[in-house]
Amino acid sequence: MRAEVWKYLSLILTLVLSLSIVSNALLYMQMGELEKYKEMPPSVNETTTIVSPTQENITILKLQIERLKREVSFLRSLLESENVTTANATIAVLPIIGPIDSSSALGIIKAIREIRGNDTIKGVLLWIESPGGYVGPVREIYNELKKLGYLKPIVAYVSGYAYSGAYYIACAAREIIAEPLSEVGSIGVIYVHFNAEEYYKMNGIEVEVFKTGPYKDMGADWRGLTPEERDIIKNEIQTYFNDFLEVVSEGRNMTINETKKFATGRAWFAKDVNGTLVDKLGDFDVALKELLKLIGAKKANVIILNMEDNEFEIGTTSMLYMPASQAYGYIRWRG
Repeated sequence: MRAEVWKYLSLILTLVLSLSIVSNALLYMQMGELEKYKEMPPSVNETTTIVSPTQENITILKLQIERLKREVSFLRSLLESENVTTANATIAVLPIIGPIDSSSALGIIKAIREIRGNDTIKGVLLWIESPGGYVGPVREIYNELKKLGYLKPIVAYVSGYAYSGAYYIACAAREIIAEPLSEVGSIGVIYVHFNAEEYYKMNGIEVEVFKTGPYKDMGADWRGLTPEERDIIKNEIQTYFNDFLEVVSEGRNMTINETKKFATGRAWFAKDVNGTLVDKLGDFDVALKELLKLIGAKKANVIILNMEDNEFEIGTTSMLYMPASQAYGYIRWRG
């Protein structure tokens, strides 16, 4: 049964992705046509009718996507029901502590995959205490948790703070439980660039660069950024920011416009965003109880995974899901 369900689930997910791409494409086409009309208004001798034939198609596609999402949810519940066979269950507590880079992400992803293959573990509690980190590793952890979430319920627990990339990861969970005075949010992207050109000059250091294209050394600390490079970086930041908005919108069941209200880069006390950025206020035991409800068990054998500490630093030009106040403390530039 599991193989058949997964086969059907994969098909539905493919359809959801395809429909999302098509609906976005139609929307952009429609916007493009309107922009053309603005730029080239009709002459007095022309009769022009603006028709929006794609609007109905977009609406239909959105309804189909919602229907497929409901089917995915149903199939996920079927898979989860196969996992719970007794009144008791084993729950894995996966700590995500400290800033996130490739090294820490490797250990976390390894643990997630081990949990996914362990049939004795019926649910996962993410214990998050992190300022976020590098864009790539954060997104990789999130993607692995989304896969795990189809098989086993995930609840995120925030004890102190889940900023930026850490909150991004929390959105992969079915529910987010937080201490009332913990801080969550800081939705946004920051780009850190070291410009040490004057330092090199002051110390008589000459840098010779041989490159195959004008942007090959973009972001290097031996020179500043050109106007064109600044535009490229702005576009990159906006792309990652849009992705962040989509993740929060999906995970918290909010529209993009609702999500943008919280996407100013600031963090909130959990008590002030209860019902939006978090689902419920409470401590570790409350989070465990919520997870037990999701897996349909009365008791749990709790195992806490031991994750290794790592030395985090920002030593090069970097794109980060992390507040500037936190990033500053990890800057390590060596002249």
